[in-house]
Amino acid sequence: MLFVDNVSLTLGDFHLNSLSLHLESPEYWVIIGPSGAGKTILLETIAGIHRPDKGRIYFEGNDITHYQPKDRHIAMMYQDLMLFPHMTVRENILFSMKIRKTDDDDIKEKVSDLVNILGISNLIDRNPDTLSGGEAQRVALTRALIQKPRLLLLDEPLSALDSMTRERLRQEIRKIHQHLKIPIIHITHHFEDVYALAEKVAIMQDGMIVQTGKPEDVFSHPCTPYVAQICGTENIFRGEATADGTGSVLNLGALCIRITAPYSGPVVVALRSEDIIISLERFRSSARHTLQATVVELIPSGPFIRVVLNTGIRMIAMVTRTSCEEFALKPGCQVFVTFKESAIHVIPTGELDDERRQ
Repeated sequence: MLFVDNVSLTLGDFHLNSLSLHLESPEYWVIIGPSGAGKTILLETIAGIHRPDKGRIYFEGNDITHYQPKDRHIAMMYQDLMLFPHMTVRENILFSMKIRKTDDDDIKEKVSDLVNILGISNLIDRNPDTLSGGEAQRVALTRALIQKPRLLLLDEPLSALDSMTRERLRQEIRKIHQHLKIPIIHITHHFEDVYALAEKVAIMQDGMIVQTGKPEDVFSHPCTPYVAQICGTENIFRGEATADGTGSVLNLGALCIRITAPYSGPVVVALRSEDIIISLERFRSSARHTLQATVVELIPSGPFIRVVLNTGIRMIAMVTRTSCEEFALKPGCQVFVTFKESAIHVIPTGELDDERRQ
């Protein structure tokens, strides 16, 4: 469907570096990374706003590297919605179609279908300055989709919305993707968007895509400490591993833990906070690791509490507010922490190479 092949681009001090991406139809991709990673520039390059210095872009089997944006059948919706304030919702939606001189009957049918799918039929004669943030997002999405693009690019479409509106619009976008079967590339810094929408995820760093795959694979097997951090892993430890025939012992200084794979030498390990169980008494399970710990700090995080622990090294576990109250957790409490050996993912130092980047 879309093949970004080894694309490089320099814009001032910013660089896209030999970046490749392969999208099958009709997949929903979410690209995540910090500000300045190059997410928007990548979308703009796919849309034709920027021309790569080297590399090619293929879309539906055609080399579109030098096509004008209007000839690519690709629509892009920015975080800044750019609705025309002097036009009604209807006029905003129809603006691009008038430029293309599309048949009037065809336009009416498309508008009717899309406003019903997105639930904005009651807004059609209003002006943009009377709309809520969520309503304006729906209008901008309708304006992008009215062109019947064969690929939709979304530039942080939910970032300016409150959490409830963001969740409602996620559901709308998911419904559009399922109904229209249109491939989507969605860039974001909200990790919830990945969980809620992505069939595939790409992690960006400094103008490069450093890992791609299904969300569950990338989250469970990050290829670098950076990817682990971006994916929300808070427990990342560096130590020296010694293979012993059945696995390895990892020396973390004040603590030694076992890992399943036979490694020797310096490694980084990642342990997700939700994989750690807290108990007031030693937990009876098949899990190999049960450690005594002291509660250092409780950090509210929505419906959960992040529990900072001292096990000899700093660890963070995640518990529900109810569990926190039932255990009467507070700084200074003595608890036990339990986690499975299989929950520890090992990232050998220097593992990232060209093959793992793609």
